[in-house]
Amino acid sequence: MPFADGTADFRSDTVTRPTAEMYRAMADAAVGDDVYAEDPTVNALEEECAAALGKDAAVFVPTGSMGNLLALACQTRPGDEVLCVDWAHVRNHEGGAASAVSGVAFRNVRTDGGVITPGDVHRAVAESHYHLPTVRLLAWENTHNVSGGTVVPIETMEATSAAAREAQLAIHLDGARLWNAVAASGVAGERYAACADTVMFCFSKGLGAPIGSILCGPAELIDEARLVRKRVGGGMRQVGVLAAAAAVGFRSRERLADDHTLATDLAAGLADRFPKAVDAATVESNMVVLDEAGLPCTAEELQAALAADGVLVGFIKPGVLRFVTHRDVDGGDVARALAVVGGLAD
Repeated sequence: MPFADGTADFRSDTVTRPTAEMYRAMADAAVGDDVYAEDPTVNALEEECAAALGKDAAVFVPTGSMGNLLALACQTRPGDEVLCVDWAHVRNHEGGAASAVSGVAFRNVRTDGGVITPGDVHRAVAESHYHLPTVRLLAWENTHNVSGGTVVPIETMEATSAAAREAQLAIHLDGARLWNAVAASGVAGERYAACADTVMFCFSKGLGAPIGSILCGPAELIDEARLVRKRVGGGMRQVGVLAAAAAVGFRSRERLADDHTLATDLAAGLADRFPKAVDAATVESNMVVLDEAGLPCTAEELQAALAADGVLVGFIKPGVLRFVTHRDVDGGDVARALAVVGGLAD
């Protein structure tokens, strides 16, 4: 449904508003000082999320970028390289945090859909000796944002992670939208998590909480991550008021399938109007990307036309618009977007 000002906001699933249940949970939350590990609501959430992914422990953090930063900082050394796809979030969309704070660089694989193969690992490791930087860690992203919310196949992850472990690489999964991958594929979150040593996922995207992410992994590593969290300013006090909302979102994660259905409907409508700009068959989760190359106008002109009718969309990379479905948009909002697009297509 539209926001209070009548806007239909498809820019991201981060724009969702807390539900009434979240507000009640926040108001009623039992709290303590989380830096002393004394916030019962945070502790319970960390235990629940770690168990859901088959990991020993977890640490609650304000943002997914901080969760990724902690994972990389605890599993690399300055001067190391992280193997990832060229449009990985950790490489492109976190303000250079890993390089600035942890001193790591990235060995990127040019690929589609966030896929890294065993061959990519073998080539990177073969080049990682003597004068060259050491490839220390493999970083997955699932779902893969820039590809349009595509799901990296679990069989690919398992095979490539096995190659990485054979090469003694650490493995991190940026699972900001991991539960979208679960909803789209039917594969259990624990199976995805088994492909990595550490896993981060966000509560503030499709799960709808106002803030928060979590990093899960081995107990000793999570202890170290708490120290790094403090070092970068992430030590929080009575943060159970936020963890309570996060728990509500986490426990209602099955509803993500509704967002995927809405994205499928949106993609079909866009493809009907601009078949060269949208491939509806590639839509797997809650994102639809629209390529300027298939439009009768520029992407900026389409964005402006939509905004003039109160429909907001954003760019995921130059020339490519991204629509993201979430709990706070519905079929009526999709119809509004398609009406604008239809006018341009006529």
